[in-house]
Amino acid sequence: MKAETNQYWRAFKLVAIVSFFVGLSASLTTCSPSISPIDEILATGEIRVVTRENPATYTFNNGQATGFEYDLAKKFAEYLDVELNIYSSSVSQALQDIENGRAHIAAAGLSITEARKLDVDFGPDYQEVTQQLIGRRDKKQPKDLSDLPDFKIAVLADSSHLERLIQLQANFPDLEWDTQNADSTIELMQSVKNGDIELTIVDSNEFAVTQRYFPKLSSLIELSEIQRIAWAMPQHSPSLQKEINTFFTTLESSGELDQLKELHFGYINSFDYFEVTNFKKDYENRFPEFRNFFLQAGIDYGIDWKLLAAVSYQESHWRKNAVSPTGVKGLMMLTKNTAAEMNVTDRKDPQQSIDGGARYLLKMQAKIPQRIQFPDRLWFALAGYNVGFGHLEDARILTQRAGKNADLWSDVREYLPLLSEKKYYSTLRFGKARGSEPVKYVENIRDYHDLLIWLTRNENMPTIDDEELSEPDDETLFQRLEKLKPNVIKSLNL
Repeated sequence: MKAETNQYWRAFKLVAIVSFFVGLSASLTTCSPSISPIDEILATGEIRVVTRENPATYTFNNGQATGFEYDLAKKFAEYLDVELNIYSSSVSQALQDIENGRAHIAAAGLSITEARKLDVDFGPDYQEVTQQLIGRRDKKQPKDLSDLPDFKIAVLADSSHLERLIQLQANFPDLEWDTQNADSTIELMQSVKNGDIELTIVDSNEFAVTQRYFPKLSSLIELSEIQRIAWAMPQHSPSLQKEINTFFTTLESSGELDQLKELHFGYINSFDYFEVTNFKKDYENRFPEFRNFFLQAGIDYGIDWKLLAAVSYQESHWRKNAVSPTGVKGLMMLTKNTAAEMNVTDRKDPQQSIDGGARYLLKMQAKIPQRIQFPDRLWFALAGYNVGFGHLEDARILTQRAGKNADLWSDVREYLPLLSEKKYYSTLRFGKARGSEPVKYVENIRDYHDLLIWLTRNENMPTIDDEELSEPDDETLFQRLEKLKPNVIKSLNL
C-alpha cells in the first residue's frame, strides 16, 4: 500500500492517530472492540514482527540482520511505509505474542496446521517443507517409525513437530519425547551432535541450510507430507490479511519472491560430508596464517573479508604455494597477466595475492552492466572470471532467447550449461564452453562464505590492533562496494 503523495499520507496518519486515541478512550469506558492491527501499525508508524533466529529465517551477526524472513518483513514494512521492529523468540512465545498483541505478524517459518488455525490466522503460503527426523550418522538409527519408541527424542514446544509426534503416538503408544522451549532448532541439533539427545525433528528447508554446520548429522526419515509455510497474524484482522495477501501477490508477480528464495537458498548444493569436514579442518589449520590479510584487504577495498576468503578457498584451498597446470599461482591463483595488471610482484606472497585478488574482484564487477544490481552483479562477475565474460554474455543471450531475465543470476545459471551443447553454442559468438563449471564455481563460493559466517558468528571483529587495522563500519557488503567502488576503480584506472 504505497502513498501517492506525502501530503495524503500525513493527512491519513493524522486521522489514524486521532482514531487510535478516540478508540482507546472508548475502550476504557465501553466494551467496544480495540483498534485493529493495521490501524495501529499506520498510527504508530511501526510494525512489530516476531521471528525465530535460524539461518533459514533470521540471523543477527556483527551488527547486521539478515535472513529470508527478515528480508520479507523488511519489504512488507517498506510496502506499508512504516518502520520495522523485528525481534526473535521461540515458536511458543511467537504464537503467544500474536494472540496477546505484542506482535502484529509472526514471520518465523511457521507451518500452517489445523491446531494453530484455532488460535491465529495465516497469510498466503510462500514455501513448502517436510519434517525430517535428524540423528547422528555414526550412531544407531531407527529403520522405520516403529523403532521411534526406542530412542530419546526432543522437539520444540508448540511446534508442528510436536503435533506430528502426537499424531504418531496414536499408532505407537509407547512413543515418548521431551519438549524444549529453545529459540531455535539449532539448539536441538547441537544437543544431538553432543549426544545429549538421540533424535530431533527439523523442517527440510532449515536442515538444507544448516546441515553443513553439523556434518555428523543426517536426515533419517521424512515424517510428514508437504507442509505450507506462511505468516501468522491475529484472528479476525481482515484489513491486515488483505494487505498481506496483496503484498505477496505483488511480490510473486514481480519475481521478487523468487529472487529472495534464490538469494537465501539458491546456492545450497547437495550435502558433501567430506567437503565440509575438510573445509573445517583447513579453517582451523591453514586459515589463521592469512586471516589478518583478508581482514585488511576487506577494510581497504570495502569488500566482505569472508567473501575474499571464500574465493581464495575455491581457488587454492588456502595453499599459499598452490600452482595449477596452467601456471596460475598463490592463494588467489592469479595469472601472470592479472598479477602484472594489479602490480603483484610475487604471486606466492599471501598479502600481495589477497590484496591483488581483492582489487581484481572489483575490476571484474566493473565489467558487469551497471543496471544489474547486487548480489546478482557479484555472481555474474565470479562466473565471468571463471568461464570468461564472452561466454557469460553468450549464456545471457540464450537466457533472453528463452524469454527469461538475462539480468538475474537465477535465470542465467540455468542456461550456462547449454554452452557445451553444439546446437546452442554453434549459434553464439564465443562458441563452446564448459558452462556447468561457473555454476558450480559460484555455488561453492557461496557455500564457503556461508560456512565462514557460521564459524565466525561468535567472534568479535576485527581481532588485531587498531594500529594494524582500521575500524570497519556497520554497512553491508554490497552497500559498501557500491559506495566505494567509483573511487577504487578510478585508482585502478578502470
